[in-house]
Amino acid sequence: MKTKDLVICSLFAAITAVLAQISIPFPGGVPLTMQTLAVSLAGILLGSKKGFISLIIYTLLGAVGLPVFAQFSGGIQIVLGPTGGFILSFPIMAFLIGFICERSNNKFMIFVAMILGSIVNYTIGTMLFAFIMKTTIMSAFIACVAPFIFTGIVKAFLATIIGIKLKENRSMQGVLN
Repeated sequence: MKTKDLVICSLFAAITAVLAQISIPFPGGVPLTMQTLAVSLAGILLGSKKGFISLIIYTLLGAVGLPVFAQFSGGIQIVLGPTGGFILSFPIMAFLIGFICERSNNKFMIFVAMILGSIVNYTIGTMLFAFIMKTTIMSAFIACVAPFIFTGIVKAFLATIIGIKLKENRSMQGVLN
């Protein structure tokens, strides 16, 4: 990787850390954050490889204790805790979104990529939540997914609009390519 690529990946890790602080606590222990918006944008703008790397950087920074996760938290206990599956899914989510967006500039397909990325995020997060909390998948779904479906669709729509606009911006093309 070029130095510019490493800088851009680190920048998206930092953007994810900043957006993680926009957090609204929900009952059940899973907060509503803007992390997934940052993850989606990393996938759209950076593509599969650099999007994946940027979210690996983010996850590792948090795992070693830097306060990059929601509510300025960090540490391996967060990554291995009830909501850690959501964080662990971020690199996969960015990779999937990037993979689809590298192959299509169709707005509908980009939106579909956002939804598929969200499904990956919800699935991995819910499964780990159910395992750690020793609860059923249905109970975990009710706590971890049901309250966030509407906001997830809104964030997917926003990521699609913002991502397309930024990709089309000529000054951004020089930075991202």
